[in-house]
Formats: sequence, structure tokens, C-alpha cells
Amino acid sequence: MARELVFDVLTGLVRTIFRAQGLRFDIEGQHHVPRTGGAVLAVNHTAYLDFMEVGLVGRNSGRNVRYMMKAELEHGIVGWLMKQCKAIGVDRTAGAESYQRAVTALRDGEIVVVYPEATISRSFELKEFKSGAARMALEADVPIVPMVIWGAQRVWTKDIPKQLGRHRFPIHIRIGEPVPPHGSPDELTAELRARMSALLDLAQRDYEMPAGARWVPARLGGTAPTPEQAAVIEREELARRAARRAAKRTRG
Repeated sequence: MARELVFDVLTGLVRTIFRAQGLRFDIEGQHHVPRTGGAVLAVNHTAYLDFMEVGLVGRNSGRNVRYMMKAELEHGIVGWLMKQCKAIGVDRTAGAESYQRAVTALRDGEIVVVYPEATISRSFELKEFKSGAARMALEADVPIVPMVIWGAQRVWTKDIPKQLGRHRFPIHIRIGEPVPPHGSPDELTAELRARMSALLDLAQRDYEMPAGARWVPARLGGTAPTPEQAAVIEREELARRAARRAAKRTRG
């Protein structure tokens, strides 16, 4: 692994934060993360800071992963950090350019992190997947490595008070066998989702989840919204954002 000073410093900072929080990591399947060559690392999305766990998983295999991040963050100190860490800015108004940058990185032998759900799942179940991860893998001719993280939502997620102190939460990470590029984007996406669903079941299997806990899925006895309820909340949230943008344009 080539030395990248900023990535090295950030990794040390993340490890220090995790030690301070007392997080207890249980990782299975680390050997599935390739030590060389390009790959799409597909990860479920339940928490604001789960990208930090993803970065450490990469480092465990001697890799600096390349995140796909919102292009609007590409300014100031965050923008500088993104550039130093070779992050790929995603501009929703110019998606084709972002996509090609990711494909180029994959062909250059990088591991590119993709959240197929696109946004945080309020139900903590897998949402419907976008096909971007599959399309990238097919075009770059690289495998997709499925990965799930369970427990990170207890630290900081949507609609629940964050717990950033020392809490010693367990974090289960399960990594599956690389899926070779094959079939159509829809077929590969369906297979990826099925594999990640199985991994999520494994991650949850030995995890203590109190009945009634807000961070526990409804089907497992928690009080998180069901996928259907979460979809309604998200539609309402998007409508409010659209209304705010419209109001700003009107004032402008």
C-alpha cells in the first residue's frame, strides 16, 4: 500500500475515536477484501459515520478505499481532504461524469465504496438498491465485494439522539465472497442484494437487540419504522427539501 499522509493521519484519528468510544468490532470475512486490483465495495447504510468502519476494513487488507461523496462537499477543508484521499465527488446534475470517474478508478486498481441504497435506511432493513454498483463492476470488469455493518446506527443515525461518548457498543461487520461481474445490471444488482441480505442476517444473529429499542428493526421487536413507514417519512422529507429550495429561488 502506497503511503498517503492524509489518509494515514485520518486513519489514526478514527482508530483513536473508536478506542475512546470503546467500540467492540467483530469482523468476519476480512480475507474477501482483495489486497490488489480493482473492486466495488458495496455496503449497507444505516449510520452517518459507517464510512469510518469501511475505511478501517480497507486498511485491514492494506487498501485505501475511494469513497463516492456528494460533490457539494468539494470545497473548504472537506474538499481538500476529499482530494487528498482521492474521493470521487458525485454531482447529481452531472452523474455521468462521476460514474466515469469511478469506472476509471476501478480500472486503475482502486477499491471504490458504493452504498447501493444511496441514503440511510431509517428502518435499518435493506432498501431497494440502485444499479450503479453493478453497472460500474460490469463496465470496469471487476468484482463486487458485499459488506454489511450492524450496530453503527446506535452511535449516530437519523431521528435518534446520537451517542458519541464511551458506550462500548458492539459493531458486527460481515464481508462476503466477491461477486464476479456477470449478467445484466439488474440481474447483478438482484444477486448483490440477496447476498447482502444473507450477510445482514448473519450480522444480526448473535447481536443482543432489546425489545422496543428504537435502533432495532420492527420485525425483530424494535420500534424503528417499517420499510413502508420509512418510505413515507423519506417522501415527506424530500418534499420539504424541495419546498425550501423553491422558497429560496423565489426569494432570490
